[in-house]
Amino acid sequence: MSGIYIHIPFCKQACHYCDFHFSTNMGKKEAMVLALIKELELRKEEFKDEMVETIYFGGGTPSVLSTAEIDQIIGAVYSNYTVVSAPEITLEANPDDLSKEKILELANSPINRLSIGIQSFFEEDLKMMNRAHNAQEAETCIALAQVYFDNISIDLIYGIPGMTNERWISNIEKALAFGVPHISSYALTVEPKTALKTFIDKGLVPPVDDALAEAHFHILVQKLSVAGFINYEISNFGKPGYFSRNNTAYWQGKKYLGIGPSAHSYDGIRRGWNINNNAKYIKAIAQNELPMETEVLSKTDRYNEYIMTGLRTIWGVSLERIKTEFGQKFYTYLTQQAQKKIEDGLLYIENDRLLVSKKGKFLSDGIAADLFLVNLS
Repeated sequence: MSGIYIHIPFCKQACHYCDFHFSTNMGKKEAMVLALIKELELRKEEFKDEMVETIYFGGGTPSVLSTAEIDQIIGAVYSNYTVVSAPEITLEANPDDLSKEKILELANSPINRLSIGIQSFFEEDLKMMNRAHNAQEAETCIALAQVYFDNISIDLIYGIPGMTNERWISNIEKALAFGVPHISSYALTVEPKTALKTFIDKGLVPPVDDALAEAHFHILVQKLSVAGFINYEISNFGKPGYFSRNNTAYWQGKKYLGIGPSAHSYDGIRRGWNINNNAKYIKAIAQNELPMETEVLSKTDRYNEYIMTGLRTIWGVSLERIKTEFGQKFYTYLTQQAQKKIEDGLLYIENDRLLVSKKGKFLSDGIAADLFLVNLS
């Protein structure tokens, strides 16, 4: 089973914290849709032996596309690939795009899962991040979407400068009051070359406080756990039966095809990434060229990736898989490196799997990095 990710590189406006590839100029939107469809056609041989289980529209802001454009792209997937009978088809959407009319159109399309970029239910947070929606739209769109969609995820951001624990708790409680079955929640990070970085450097916005972010994370885990959510990946919480099938496939190392500018692909051995320039992408595809770079992952690269993704999830790192797929040297190295973390209560072993403890969860990326290796083969 595998997945197809489709990157829609357009946004109405730039969020101050975002460093993803997008353009606020919609002039090339029609040409982009045609290029995405053509890339799907050009690359169908890569998936000729694969069953497509998930189709995911990410971005950017995929909800800026018309429903007719979304249908065209999904149609191209069905025309060129073998799709399972009940795929998960997700659309990332912003609240300001989700009018009643738009939601009704989407409900009549093949889209069966919405991932809504709420980020916060508070006006001051949304303004600071330069989100295109307001607090009222955040609440209204969820209520509207729930009339037609059962499988809804919302995004929330914590660690925002000036966000008290009380306001963060209020955000979580608002989300829980709606009864959505999936929540993705991320710490605000300061990326280079973003407006947020500039504002912090100029003293216009206070710096991000790691201790505050960690406190918010622990509040989140505790409150969602009590509400029956499973923290199946560091940033993702789902009710049973509502885990993101698309994202779970990434973390479990399944194959995926990335379509569109800046999209990444992975086939188990190679990783590829498309050029992150809309005009160059459209031009190359029009000439039947794939504007992609690839790299073959070494055994060490694959080991490091498995450690990173495995420790972020409830499935952990299979010690048996380390032994059989990577060999005794890797297994010995990992168990030796992990020993100190186990003694410190950050990792534990259960059913032959290495897992991050509750205490270590917020630090899991750093813990994983300490278990990486450079030249062992």
